[in-house]
Amino acid sequence: MSSNYRNFRNSVPWIILFLEAVFIVLFYFLFSDTDLSFVSYPDFQDVNHMVIFGFGFFLTFLKRYGFSSTGFNLLIIVLGVQCSALMELLSDFRLKMPQEDGLTKITKATVSVTAVVISAGAVLGKTNPVQLILMTVVEIIFFHISKWINSTFLQVPGNSSMMHVHLFGAYFGLAVSSCFSEPSPRSEKNASTPKSDLLSMLGTLFLWVFWPSFNSVLSVGENWKVIYNTYIALAVSAVTAFTFSAMTTKDGKFRMAHIHSAVLAGGVTLSYTDQRIQYPWIAMILGLLASVITILGSYCLQRCLNPALKIHDSSGVHFTFGFPAVLGALAQVILIAVENE
Repeated sequence: MSSNYRNFRNSVPWIILFLEAVFIVLFYFLFSDTDLSFVSYPDFQDVNHMVIFGFGFFLTFLKRYGFSSTGFNLLIIVLGVQCSALMELLSDFRLKMPQEDGLTKITKATVSVTAVVISAGAVLGKTNPVQLILMTVVEIIFFHISKWINSTFLQVPGNSSMMHVHLFGAYFGLAVSSCFSEPSPRSEKNASTPKSDLLSMLGTLFLWVFWPSFNSVLSVGENWKVIYNTYIALAVSAVTAFTFSAMTTKDGKFRMAHIHSAVLAGGVTLSYTDQRIQYPWIAMILGLLASVITILGSYCLQRCLNPALKIHDSSGVHFTFGFPAVLGALAQVILIAVENE
């Protein structure tokens, strides 16, 4: 078994070099730039910090995989961004659409690769680098196919379809996770330490701070309204997370496992509905419902659904990103129905 693992590790550099050579050749033939950009560098920087620092530390709660989560997170991001930007170029070239500037391309690619980072959380501790690289390339391809289907057949605007990363990433990761065996409950792979929990909570804070920029970076029009609604929803979901965490524990104490996941639920839900929310109280209600669904969903999934379906969700992406994304999609349908009477 150890010799096979060494063979896997020896093949990683060659796979990465091969992919990089393919990316360079295709970028040479397809890439063209324009001078006009509707994405500013500070906005791109916020999204980049959120994806690298936020998700990198967010996945460090397992004590055996702290360095792996941060290091592999960076590896799949830098590969995924190039692959996603290449898919955008191929799509524009095939549809004969006007080329966007480089900063807009790389911002869209960074947003898209968030789906891969979320999926990696579901398989944390169960995959080797070769499998993660393969998952990154395959998921990016299928994500852009899903985006094309949404925009072509469902008439979903391009900036909205980019916000489907949470739903797609969560359930793609769960599908991949079902192909691997679940570690033993007493295994060190499932254990955490106070230090690893603290670093993971630090990642949550990074994500919480930069989430309004993430939701608004691709929006067209009143960006300030998107930022305002997202912040309000995040604030309400954070308050609800502390409240329900104390209410659902026997000793009445806060559980960082609840707060770690539920404080982000409002931002995930608002990714779908920011453009259509006209009043802040709607964002507040969605933030409250998203946080409640996340905390209650963690109980139901871990005790009932996951054992029945034999799914091992390492980072809880199902109730952290999946359930709030479903709520956001349903809220988007309701808001559209209300607008159209």
